[in-house]
Formats: sequence, structure tokens, C-alpha cells
Amino acid sequence: MRTIKLLSVLILFLLTSCSSVRVNSDYDKKVDFSTYKTYAFYKTGIDKVEISDLDKKRILRSIDEEMTAKGFTKSETPDMLINFTTKAEKNINVNQFYAGYGYGWGFGWNPYWGGNYNVSTNTEGTLIIDLIDANKKELIWQGEGVGYLTKNTDKKDENIKCFVTSILAQYPPVKK
Repeated sequence: MRTIKLLSVLILFLLTSCSSVRVNSDYDKKVDFSTYKTYAFYKTGIDKVEISDLDKKRILRSIDEEMTAKGFTKSETPDMLINFTTKAEKNINVNQFYAGYGYGWGFGWNPYWGGNYNVSTNTEGTLIIDLIDANKKELIWQGEGVGYLTKNTDKKDENIKCFVTSILAQYPPVKK
């Protein structure tokens, strides 16, 4: 019984920690995804991504783990190639809080009561994973995850794993 409670808490933690990543995906509806069994990374595309080599390794390792868990095999002669790109955008949030409304001119401005400002910044990152048919050299599936990035190096592995897991949860696509 204790194991079930612990497992439930762990699953809840994993679900809530990755819930901040917003995910979208798109795919070629004419492709039979069941024919793809092997993969390799598209080195030419990945080399162009402008992030640190450490973060590239984190992303590649997470993609490897997810693809292996889905039953795919890394190969020198793959069925599909995996590429990824990233982008980041800094957000600045300014909130003004008024100490009160007393004497003064106009709503929100009061010479007798001061206003407090709260300025915060965060960085929103986007990870895009492309799956490419290795023979035709055509994009067959694309997943995109958007969420907040952390500068804390202890949490980078966890954050990147969350992005990759959330994105690749939508592969292979379920045709309706």
C-alpha cells in the first residue's frame, strides 16, 4: 500500500513538473509511421543550433532515451533522421501596485500615496524536434514544446528531459 502511495506521488510530481511545457505537433497524414523502426541524428542540422555543447548533449541524450523507450533503434542506416532547433525569448513583466487611492488627480496617480513596481524577467524557450524520412529527405513529423527555461544547472537535465518527453509523447501521431 505504501508503494502505491509513493508511486502516485511520483507520477503526480512528474505530471505537474512537465505541465508547464505547451506542446504542438504536425505531421504528414499520408505517411505510414509504422514502417519507421530506426533513427539517427541529422548532424548537419544539429551542428547549426546555437546553444552550448552541454545543452546539445542533454537534448540528444533525452531524445535517445525517449526513442529507445518507444522501441526505436539507433542505426548507421536509419529509416528516419532526427533534427532539432531551439530559440529563446526573454520576457520582462512590470506590475504596478498602488498603496491607496486618496487625494490626487486622475485614477492611478496620487502624489500623496506612492506606487510600488515589481519587475521580473524570465526566459521562455522553444524546442522543435523534426523527424525526417531518411530516404526521401522529407519532413514527416514535427513537434514543438514551449516553456520556461532555468539557469540552475542542477535542474537543466530535468527541464530538458521534460521538454523532450512532452514533445515526443505525441509521436507517433494517432490518426483520427
